Amino acid sequence: MSAHRVQVLVRLRRQGETSHSDLRQALGVDGASITRLVKELEGEGLARRRLDPSDNRYTLAALTPDGERAAADLERSHQAYQERLLDGVSADERESVLRALRHIRTNITQQEERR
Repeated sequence: MSAHRVQVLVRLRRQGETSHSDLRQALGVDGASITRLVKELEGEGLARRRLDPSDNRYTLAALTPDGERAAADLERSHQAYQERLLDGVSADERESVLRALRHIRTNITQQEERR
């Protein structure tokens, strides 16, 4: 399953019914890609679409019960994977790595701003 498909499923599970526009912004992809992804999920019985009743220019997407189960399974699998990756790494070590990564991200941002 593609990363974008996973992101759509998980986002719809966490946020409930969401507009295609919000999905597009959250995932950073174009509108046609979101429409295609949601239509594929709809065709597989994982999502449903409807026009926004308050503004029919927008399409809303939501998970079906099968989509809810699929998204929950993906989240459980991801959690188990993270636990395996971090096995034996102490909380202090994890915090040190996160602190270093935040510092690196700050440095990258500052370098990009100087360009």
